Amino acid sequence: MYLKIHENAKGKVVAACDADLIGKVYEDKCGYLDLDRYKGFYVGERTTDSALKAALGDFGSANLVGKKAVAMARKLGLIDDDDVKYIKGIPYIQLYRI
Repeated sequence: MYLKIHENAKGKVVAACDADLIGKVYEDKCGYLDLDRYKGFYVGERTTDSALKAALGDFGSANLVGKKAVAMARKLGLIDDDDVKYIKGIPYIQLYRI
């Protein structure tokens, strides 16, 4: 899994993506995930579950792609199963704290 933290005027943006998805493009009737063109948004450092858990403790928004990344948000109680979207079977979610 990759983790990259972006800082902006609205706070911290947590971007995490399962490593095996990077560099690929997924498209179906539900949408489009371009993890090749936008890999720079997600690829920071290889991460562990504990590092992602810590990052998700303090964020303004989060973009999570893949089974491992989305599972951590579920485990932390940040999302319900109904909140998760899928493109070509790949789970993803965007979270915002307001």
